[in-house]
Amino acid sequence: MQTCDLILNAPYIVTQDEERHILKSHALAIAKDKIIGIGPSEQICTNFQPKFTYDLKDCMILPGLINAHTHVAMTFLRGFADDLPLMQWLQTKIFPIEAKLSSEIVRLATRLGLAEMLRTGTTSCLDMYLFEQDILAEAQMVGFRLGAGEGVFMFPSCSSANYQTALDITKSMAKSVQEPCQVFVAPHSIYTTTKDILAQCLDVAKSEKLPLHIHLAETKSETEQAQTNWQMRPIPYSKELGLLDHPSTLAHVVDVDAADLEILAASKNAVVVHNPSSNLKLASGLAKIPQMLELNIPVALGTDGAASNNQLNMFAEMRLAALIHKVSAEDPTVLPAQTVLDLATINGAKALHNPQIGSLKVGFKADLIALDLTCPNMQPMFKPTSQIVYAASGHEVCFTMVNGKILYDHGEFTTIDYDDLLEEVEDIKSFVLKSI
Repeated sequence: MQTCDLILNAPYIVTQDEERHILKSHALAIAKDKIIGIGPSEQICTNFQPKFTYDLKDCMILPGLINAHTHVAMTFLRGFADDLPLMQWLQTKIFPIEAKLSSEIVRLATRLGLAEMLRTGTTSCLDMYLFEQDILAEAQMVGFRLGAGEGVFMFPSCSSANYQTALDITKSMAKSVQEPCQVFVAPHSIYTTTKDILAQCLDVAKSEKLPLHIHLAETKSETEQAQTNWQMRPIPYSKELGLLDHPSTLAHVVDVDAADLEILAASKNAVVVHNPSSNLKLASGLAKIPQMLELNIPVALGTDGAASNNQLNMFAEMRLAALIHKVSAEDPTVLPAQTVLDLATINGAKALHNPQIGSLKVGFKADLIALDLTCPNMQPMFKPTSQIVYAASGHEVCFTMVNGKILYDHGEFTTIDYDDLLEEVEDIKSFVLKSI
């Protein structure tokens, strides 16, 4: 008999494996940070000797959702500046307050964002922000799987005197990062950098063996600016600089034409991240996700930051992504539930450039969640994937595990003192009000 740390039993396990198996009355055996067995409950209990057995009665287990583009610490600006166009929102509301940010506020806001994601079923995210080493430290303390990227700009930020400082922070994080986190090189965008800065970002990414993470082709105004400055649209510009030939994650990719899509399809390293709530709220446009998928361009899902969403809830993103593209295409068969679940799990793993997450399989990391099927909106159960994408809100999540560790269990966070955090959130609000 093989030993393990934990056996999880559940009436439904949505594996997201190659065949998209949905298993009934099965169990998972977990040792340290990995799944080492999956099978009928009776068989797993016979073949494995666990330290603990957890019966997730009336629950459905599925892979933890992956938020493939966000700014976790921007919870401090949730609801502060709404109903504005992107550039006006950034330049008149966001950037001025960010200039006064401190590492203390960033750490508090990060902890709040991590709590929100754990509570609503997200186990991994790809982040880009300021004071990123503090965000990384918070994620590692909590046990959350986070891809960390210090934003690289051509102008000073509150955490970096210049772009070189931001790259030095990136290299420092890469040397000290620990499981379950990883580090990305994160040039903010083509309109907040230069050709030389992007070239240096790529050099660091290659030398440190790190992926890239960048906002790209987010709005028509970005495209117009690129055509004025470089006589090219954002996608060809990025291709010419070599960014798409390196493992890269491209946030938004809204304003694209047929030639842009051909470039992305030819790239074997670029993953697009769709951010439906943020793009709708800022009226940036609707990304051509069905066309991308037809061309086999890998697409993941993200929330963007809480300042432009205003949630960090991947269940909300799944449902919205499924619905808006049906309306746009005037075709109810577009982006069915299984496809959308793939975007939030399997393709999210591609966006993090991590082949060990996104599915529940032997040898994969034990990143998983459970939904309470006794919630009224989860009954009756005909198709589990339909319930996940169309019926669930995220608040049915009752259990969240990352890297084999239980981080949220039926109302209790195991690595976050949530009562203390709620008291400290008042400091965040005071900081924002004093900064206006």
